[in-house]
Amino acid sequence: MGEKLALLDTSILIEFFRKTNKANSRFYQLFDTFDLFSISVITEYEIFIGATSAIQKDYWKDFPERITIISLDSEIVQTAIILSEELKRTRNLIDSADLFIAATAIHHDLPLATLNNKHFDRIGNLKLVI
Repeated sequence: MGEKLALLDTSILIEFFRKTNKANSRFYQLFDTFDLFSISVITEYEIFIGATSAIQKDYWKDFPERITIISLDSEIVQTAIILSEELKRTRNLIDSADLFIAATAIHHDLPLATLNNKHFDRIGNLKLVI
């Protein structure tokens, strides 16, 4: 049987970093269901621009070594364009970073683990891990 893989949204990683007791984090709980994790290169960007101290930057430098980072390609961009057009039609547009993260999950047929359901639940064909 294959290993189960999930795409992590930035919110999952930020919550994990902030929790004193990591066992109470959503990321830790995801290990009950998933074996492997990946992030979009957009999440990597968001994590590093949000790091405000040398300690935080060092923490995040080592962290991605344990997680696969998925780069953007034209197919993901095209998926993001389609999602953006659909969300504009219904006046439910979300920010570009979240669009690219959702497009990455959809393109790679991965469930998205997020604490930001308010934005991502607007995308009908996105599999969310709640």
